[in-house]
Amino acid sequence: MNFKKIYLFFGLLLTQLSFSQEGIAVYSDYLSDNYYLIHPSMAGAANCAKIRLTARQQWFGQDDAPQLQTLSFNGRIGEQSGIGIIGFNDKNGYHSQTGAKLTYAHHIRFSRSDYDLNQLSFGMSAGLVQSRLDETEFEPDFDPIIDGGMKQKDSYFNIDIGASYHYLDFYAHFTAKNVIASKRDIYTDVESDNLRKYLVSAGYVFGDPDRLQWEPSIMFQAVDETKEKSMDVNLKVYKELDFGRLWGGLSYRRYLDGAQYIDGNGAKDQNLQYFTPIIGVNYKQFMFAYTYSYLTGDVKFDNSGFHQITIGINLFCQDRPYDCNCPAVN
Repeated sequence: MNFKKIYLFFGLLLTQLSFSQEGIAVYSDYLSDNYYLIHPSMAGAANCAKIRLTARQQWFGQDDAPQLQTLSFNGRIGEQSGIGIIGFNDKNGYHSQTGAKLTYAHHIRFSRSDYDLNQLSFGMSAGLVQSRLDETEFEPDFDPIIDGGMKQKDSYFNIDIGASYHYLDFYAHFTAKNVIASKRDIYTDVESDNLRKYLVSAGYVFGDPDRLQWEPSIMFQAVDETKEKSMDVNLKVYKELDFGRLWGGLSYRRYLDGAQYIDGNGAKDQNLQYFTPIIGVNYKQFMFAYTYSYLTGDVKFDNSGFHQITIGINLFCQDRPYDCNCPAVN
């Protein structure tokens, strides 16, 4: 591996790091019936209250490989309000962070009855995150800013805001994450306080509920400070069975910002991209899902992928679901 390949490797790694160290990273777990994890306006938007637990592990066999755990609850209170709470633990090498978010959402219905889905939602999450950098294995003589001990950054506060619209089988979401400036100095005194990220997603469900239902969707995300952009293209398929619902799908994510490297035959470009197959099942009020993300390209850290499990339970469901093909809210 030559110098430019090493440069690309660190560029790809830092891209992952930049997406994961400003709160909860945006992976593909939202496709596991977990849209509230990234869109605060989804708190209480569904027919049932939802508890979701996720566990993600990258690069099995590598020391200090990135891992993430989240636990969330959201549900409706009253006719037009929703609340939610998220706790998470994120570890990436020597860096780790823990945090929690509290959410309030307001839902405006335009439908003719309680069972027709035509709903506009607004949500806001307030979060507190504590970041830590473990320097106990660093050599203090290597860099004057390293003291060889645990350097802990003070906790920081931030806010996410968003809106969602559901009309029968169609849905769309917009979320702005970390909308207020938040000074951080865990690495140096000149870190940017701009942690804003923008998410836009939309999808449509069609098909026969007695046979197969198809859900194509997309999600676009952009980081304000670094101008990084990526696009998800997803397709999920649902089958109703006697015991519940079986579903699966495929997600393709591509970052729109590439990097160059030399492979001996000249310069080449590579964009960070990966494929994520997903499979899940709903049994009565319980759900289980597994996703596996595989990174593609000539230059990558490891051939093993990213594994994630999601388990959940639905509570306090309405007597009758919405009259639509809308698995995310029914």
